[in-house]
Amino acid sequence: MATPAPPRWDRKMQQRLARGEEAALAELYDRYASLVHSLAHRVMDDDEAADLITREVFGYVWENPDAYDPKFGSLRSWIAALTQRHAVHQLREYEHHGQSSPAEVEERVREANTAARADFIVTSMPAPLRAALELAYRERLDYRAAAAGLGVSEDEARRRLRLGLQLLSTAMEPGDPPAHSLDARQPRGLR
Repeated sequence: MATPAPPRWDRKMQQRLARGEEAALAELYDRYASLVHSLAHRVMDDDEAADLITREVFGYVWENPDAYDPKFGSLRSWIAALTQRHAVHQLREYEHHGQSSPAEVEERVREANTAARADFIVTSMPAPLRAALELAYRERLDYRAAAAGLGVSEDEARRRLRLGLQLLSTAMEPGDPPAHSLDARQPRGLR
């Protein structure tokens, strides 16, 4: 996952791109290419299409650096939104040409939108909450080990995990079904 850049970096990067510095584009690509490709792949479910979208997004950024306005958010968020819009547009074009059914397209768009909201929530949440979630889910640590890793009490680790998960739960749209039905997890005697 790309790390958030400070706002000052965003402004300087935009200025460098506006001056036509190729090194700025290379630096931007190094920082955000994996984010752009993963978002595009999440929508398209196709490596070649994700590669194409990645090239097109960075081409757009190179040709239109003034389209980014730092007053409306980070450069990372703008690039992610650009990627999302472009990938959804491309997916709908595939539907128009008969390569996907309308139901498949809308399901993939909904899943991609939920994933994009979750990504935004994680990158926007306070660092202590994000650190707790990363230890618990990426490192597969329980709250006790996460507390030790963070240097906080077990109660504080539980609080951070609970708050982080509550924030993440808002990524789901109200009509979205849960990923796994609770009914499937009930013991046999209770079904």
